[in-house]
Amino acid sequence: MAEDQYLYAVARIRTKELSLLSASFFEQLLSAPDYEACIRLLREKGWEGGQNDWEEMLSRERQKTWKLMEELLGDTSVFDVFLYANDYSNLKAAVKGCRHRTELENVYIEQGTVPVDVIRTALRENRFEDLPEKMREPAREAQRILLQTYDGQLCDVVIDRAALEAIYQAGKDSRNEFLMLYGELTVACADIKTAVRACRTGKSREFLERALAPCDSLDLKELTEAALEGEEAIGRYLARTEYEEGAERLKESLSAFERWCDNLMIRRIRPQLHNAFGLGPLAAYILARENEIKSVRIVLSGKKNELPEESIRERVRETYV
Repeated sequence: MAEDQYLYAVARIRTKELSLLSASFFEQLLSAPDYEACIRLLREKGWEGGQNDWEEMLSRERQKTWKLMEELLGDTSVFDVFLYANDYSNLKAAVKGCRHRTELENVYIEQGTVPVDVIRTALRENRFEDLPEKMREPAREAQRILLQTYDGQLCDVVIDRAALEAIYQAGKDSRNEFLMLYGELTVACADIKTAVRACRTGKSREFLERALAPCDSLDLKELTEAALEGEEAIGRYLARTEYEEGAERLKESLSAFERWCDNLMIRRIRPQLHNAFGLGPLAAYILARENEIKSVRIVLSGKKNELPEESIRERVRETYV
């Protein structure tokens, strides 16, 4: 894309950033008396639907984001890295559909780089060659594991690691500093969460070596040894990395750590608010939208289930603007 086109695209994004949900708006949502009041507030912001199904509302907002990117860029493949998680989630669903010999409904995510029907047909008819090359072997292995051993967790491990490797490699291949950062943080945070969960459930070294995906900011050998020793050892190891602050959140809960990971991403992308060139501001806008959608889901779910305001508040993510 030519530089003048990027200038136009970034200018459009600057106007769209004005409609992003702010911290003060989330305070309004949190203070709202009930779910219905939250829906009314969101509709005033231009969010549509949601009276009976908030996922419909969130899906529409996500579609708006990608429609905007198509208008600005035409070819949005440079941002496929943000959609790979959806592809591999759909792959999981297709594998498990084969195991149960039934078509699972309402579990597929339409926003991906591979059409859902392609994934479903490939698994149902063993036409793995129809899948992108990087998905073929994980699909074969996951299906074999599930059909032969019925081990759904190991099936998930195979696909989850493949997803992380795809995200990480796409970031590297882009040679774009922002997308490389996204890949690095995505994989590192996922590895840390996996290590903690494995530690708590007494998983073996073999499990950890199979589940953890390589990245530059973590030494997987040290993380594995720490996970086998205990949570305190994981904390000591992380204290020697750039994720030291995250180790403190782990002491609170895994949920607190997950929130910290999302907030870290937002803090790292916030400088793009002042960047007038390149893909960075556009990529940051996509992540900002995903972040606010996640927070809206947390609030709506909490309000629907009548959770205490403070319980909801501690899970809401930082905003981009």
